[in-house]
Amino acid sequence: MFKRATKQGTKLRAAIFGPSGSGKTFSALRIAKGIGGRVAVIDTERRTASKYSDRFEFDVCDLDDRSIDGYINAINEARDYDVLIIDSLTHGWQELLTEIDKLAKAKYRGNTWSAWSEGTPKQRELVDALYASPCHIIASIRSKTEWQTANENGKMKPIRVGLAPEQGKGIEYEFDLLLELSTDHIATVIKDRTGRFQDQLIDKPDEAFGRDLAAWLSDAVPASSHSPKTASDAPPATGATDNNAHADGPPAVDSSY
Repeated sequence: MFKRATKQGTKLRAAIFGPSGSGKTFSALRIAKGIGGRVAVIDTERRTASKYSDRFEFDVCDLDDRSIDGYINAINEARDYDVLIIDSLTHGWQELLTEIDKLAKAKYRGNTWSAWSEGTPKQRELVDALYASPCHIIASIRSKTEWQTANENGKMKPIRVGLAPEQGKGIEYEFDLLLELSTDHIATVIKDRTGRFQDQLIDKPDEAFGRDLAAWLSDAVPASSHSPKTASDAPPATGATDNNAHADGPPAVDSSY
């Protein structure tokens, strides 16, 4: 019943969350390119990923059915790809909340708690589909966003701050790697089963980061020079200093990273 444990055949499960403009889609595409192989994207963001088709090679499913069943069908259809990007998981959660609200009104006399007796198994089916996929999976998740003020050179400046990811409670347990992106495109590694990046700051996660993740899965020595930085250290661990790399629309070619 027991055998020696190895990482052979294991697949990455990573999630990237952050506010609008933080670079979730672009970062996912860069990491996927670094991991290597054929890449597929499930796009629920109205063809956002396709805007980067001049920079990356991938196949796309523009998902109109954003129900849990729609997601599961698309995940199963992508089984022949090496890396699957789901951009984003948030729409499936929003659709499920809408479905629960309708169930509560139609079947449970407005009792939302009772309606979740049907909603929770659906969410579990989605998680099971993520586990069962033979692909490496990189999922983006929207964050609830609010505006705050910060002092910059003696002047108060409004900034967007990402809060909790918009997905089911406990979804973070389902991933090997959790990256929280800021509006400056800096990722904080808040969960890391690789043991190599925990609490690091990574400036614009890129192909080199993807190659490091692939090396971890194969027990190879990381090829990049990501140095061990913690969230209290500066500057960020890797990446370029050009903060326009994640601007809306196809980004300009940046040879520095």
